[in-house]
Amino acid sequence: MNFLLSIAFVLCWSSGFIGAKLGAGSASALTILMWRFLPLAVVLVVIAAVTASWRGLTARGLARQAVIGALSQSGYLLTVYYAIQLGVASGTTALIDGVQPLVAGALAGPLLHQYVSRRQWLGLCLGVSGVVVVTTADAAAATGVAWWAYLIPFLGMLSLVAATFLEGRSHERAAPLTSLTVHCLTSAVVFSALALGAGAATPPAQPAFWGAISWLVVLSTFGGYGLYWIILRRSGVTRVNTLMFLMAPVTAVWGAMMFGEPFGLRTFLGLGIGLAAVVIVHGGDTSTTGHRAGDADGARGAGQRRPSPVDGPGRARTKDVSARAID
Repeated sequence: MNFLLSIAFVLCWSSGFIGAKLGAGSASALTILMWRFLPLAVVLVVIAAVTASWRGLTARGLARQAVIGALSQSGYLLTVYYAIQLGVASGTTALIDGVQPLVAGALAGPLLHQYVSRRQWLGLCLGVSGVVVVTTADAAAATGVAWWAYLIPFLGMLSLVAATFLEGRSHERAAPLTSLTVHCLTSAVVFSALALGAGAATPPAQPAFWGAISWLVVLSTFGGYGLYWIILRRSGVTRVNTLMFLMAPVTAVWGAMMFGEPFGLRTFLGLGIGLAAVVIVHGGDTSTTGHRAGDADGARGAGQRRPSPVDGPGRARTKDVSARAID
């Protein structure tokens, strides 16, 4: 199950870069983001109200989820879309975003006590090497793009890392539907305010624009973003962020097929290195697999104890978790 979730996550998350490229030709980044989240937030609020999935969430927990949404959606997506609007290729944007696993891995120990094993550090460093290989190949082929445009995706990467650790340090778990609703509602408010302030709230009439919006809502939001938090809670920070290494080469292949973006030998080599990094990191810890499988059926009561999503072998610890935690 975790393997299938990982494949779906990589494809759906990568689709966000492609969707941003699809919409970039018909509207500004703020227009796309506003209409991506505004209708979605309305639908999710209605569903959450009917299912009462928000019950039990405190005001503090609600505020924390709003901040997480502002960091992981608003801050992250705005930088990605703006970079693509400036001319940075979708594959290159994903490649720059691939630095995230090393940052998250370095901070997992002091912030979450999820210490990374030597084998996993080897995989993380190998993955960064693959990202560098593909990034240099794409940057060499780019023309007419300001050098500082390549720095913008780094800001989005740091925003997503901050959201990841804020969620990891939270002792109050929200139901997946509740989290998604709060995050999307926060983004809808942020992007609507920015679009209205910039005079970019009116959507274009072109079918391509609404096709890109549908693509982003179904594949990127429900697929990529939803799976990100599910895998994060099941497997821990290091593992979910290691999968981010695959976004760069997958997006590069996808971009080459759909938009004719450059894809040469160095990109192919980077893809192979990224795959090797994921195999190394995901093979570094099998000590908690059985526990998580058992929890899927049994750990439903409040206060149930289960192994935390640590990534280093022999360092498992336990903690109280909410009955709503994803197993």
